[in-house]
Amino acid sequence: MHLIYRTSILLLIVFISFQPRVSADEGMWLPLYLKQLNEAKMKQLGLELTADDIYNINQSSLKDAIVQFGGGCTGEMISAEGLLLTNHHCGLGQIQQHSSVENDILQNGFWAYDKSQELVNPGLSVKFLVRMENVSERINALLQPEMTEKERNEVILAESKKIEKEATNDNHYEARVYPFFAGNEFYLILYEVFKDVRLVGTPAWGIGKFGADTDNWMWPRHKGDFCLFRVYTAPDGSPAEYAPENVPLQPKHHFPISLKGYQENDFTMILGYPGRTNRYLSSAGVEKLLKYSAPTIIQVRTAKLDIYRASMDADPDVFIQYASKQARTSNYWKYSIGQVKQLKRNKVIDRKLELEKRFEAWLQANPDKQETYGNALPLVLNGYRELFQYENASNYFMEAIARGSEILSFANLVTRQTQAKGTNNDQLRATITSHFKDFHAPTDQKVLAAMLLLYEENVPEAFHPDEFKKIARKAKGDYSKFAEKLFKKSAFASEEACLELLDKPEKYAKDDAYELFRAFVESYLEVKKLTDPVNESIQRGERLFLAGLREMEANRDFYPDANFTMRLTYGTIGGYEPADAVYYDSYTLIEGIMEKEIPGNWEFDVPENLKQAFETKDYGRYTNDKGELVVNFITNTDITGGNSGSPVLNGKGELIGCAFDGNWEAMSGDIAFEPELQRTIVVDSRFILFVIDKLAGAQNLINELTIIE
Repeated sequence: MHLIYRTSILLLIVFISFQPRVSADEGMWLPLYLKQLNEAKMKQLGLELTADDIYNINQSSLKDAIVQFGGGCTGEMISAEGLLLTNHHCGLGQIQQHSSVENDILQNGFWAYDKSQELVNPGLSVKFLVRMENVSERINALLQPEMTEKERNEVILAESKKIEKEATNDNHYEARVYPFFAGNEFYLILYEVFKDVRLVGTPAWGIGKFGADTDNWMWPRHKGDFCLFRVYTAPDGSPAEYAPENVPLQPKHHFPISLKGYQENDFTMILGYPGRTNRYLSSAGVEKLLKYSAPTIIQVRTAKLDIYRASMDADPDVFIQYASKQARTSNYWKYSIGQVKQLKRNKVIDRKLELEKRFEAWLQANPDKQETYGNALPLVLNGYRELFQYENASNYFMEAIARGSEILSFANLVTRQTQAKGTNNDQLRATITSHFKDFHAPTDQKVLAAMLLLYEENVPEAFHPDEFKKIARKAKGDYSKFAEKLFKKSAFASEEACLELLDKPEKYAKDDAYELFRAFVESYLEVKKLTDPVNESIQRGERLFLAGLREMEANRDFYPDANFTMRLTYGTIGGYEPADAVYYDSYTLIEGIMEKEIPGNWEFDVPENLKQAFETKDYGRYTNDKGELVVNFITNTDITGGNSGSPVLNGKGELIGCAFDGNWEAMSGDIAFEPELQRTIVVDSRFILFVIDKLAGAQNLINELTIIE
């Protein structure tokens, strides 16, 4: 489960199950309120700690071992020397950056047997949560019902900046005020950010990416999806940019790693940074996703992935250049395919309509609520349906143009940098050099041709830029010649040509690639002028709808939708029934890796040392009580994108695994939780230690861990 990207319209809403009480395994709970809302239920399931042991701002607690890794994943401290565990796919960008055909750590893995061998990663940072604070009362006191959404948002932004400034006035922390419950509540989150994070170890591709696209989002799974980094500080322990004299972080807490394993129905919990859920998306919102958003993503990314795959298979250099890009593109492509299938299979629109029907009935039974909440659903439902006519224009711009061919988006990036205050040639040179390290012009040229064709075929001509209309008339459905010509003329097609213009930055803005991108942007902005008022109406309706639901279900414990802030989810280990006459066990073994092996295949090739360990059964102390080497297991905890790399803990707060994915049958889960189907897929901590110890021979790393026998 990789990073889920932010969209222009984010719904910060909450899901409530249709049962009288929320089931124990559902919910992404704020650690601030665990004592009031969750502690008793968690103890019934097997928690041996207190809420204060998990979240405490006055003394060490579990939260102090959790980081937001790189802005889109989660990681955890597993030693007193700043060693950090996260997913292989979370660190894939850094692993790829350090790889070359001559030193291919993507394929072969990498291990630092001494801290001096650890690899520096410019731009990578981790955030520790310092504290959360509910500031809703202060902000809501400034808001009036008669305000427009634009006026309301301006007041919220201004007051949030004041609160953030006050919170960081006498310290080195970073602060942000987040809206929760569709903008009905607001919380200040304070972070400590560390910017020297070094790569320590990664397994070979055949372990860390085993199964790749085919197995992504699927169970049963057999993937060692983990890697190790180390966080460094200045000698005085404060955050600092990379420097040779920096020292390993001494975290306030790190997780001991359990070798005791687990049994069916054992308690588990996960602390992490889930990205985005839309658990109270309306029926019309789901309809929009099914008819427009997801089909666009699937179609556009299928075309890109086909081009990427052909180039990667043909050239080892391109494989390395595009490994991270392909993984990012593929992840959300397959997610969208699964989401569409499961939204239909799990009848989510019908469930949304039933909830909306109940809400209307509640309003009818409570006339005094009509004035406040009577317009909520009409604003939402009518607004979404009004957006339908603009969806292809908006979606194909974002997917096929803004995220399509790199030459267009890169032309925009560089040109905007030249126009920004304070930008110098050294910064621009670094931007250009970094980009071209992982850019293959022949591949991107094919992508550009494919993207322009998809835009022409799917976006109504009324929304086509005039410049594009001229190109389309000449192309007559084949943009390959146009793309070839553009790549020959544009300075953004090669590093040498791009660097030559550093002393003449005004020429960047006259480049054909930039002018084409700018034409598309101007057309998109015209569409945005039409959709912005509609989106404001939807935003108002969603806020009122959720406020009304919380009154309608006043005795229910609510949790806010995921929004990249720290949450806790808890549940139990166990298998599930994905279909009639089918049952999936709760864990997989190394035997499953060997059963899936396809020698030489980029997805299912197995490293020789793993095969040798299997043949000799040399698993060391990392087996379960049956002598089996467990690879992955599942738990019914409630996670989403952003939770990748999160620690999976037992009732004592010991690490038993690292979360890395969700399951196919519950791909509708970001919109409607599926209590019987939803599972978190986890790499077993014993398999992680087996790889580090028996395959990598990194005894130096094993020695610094706290291992519970």
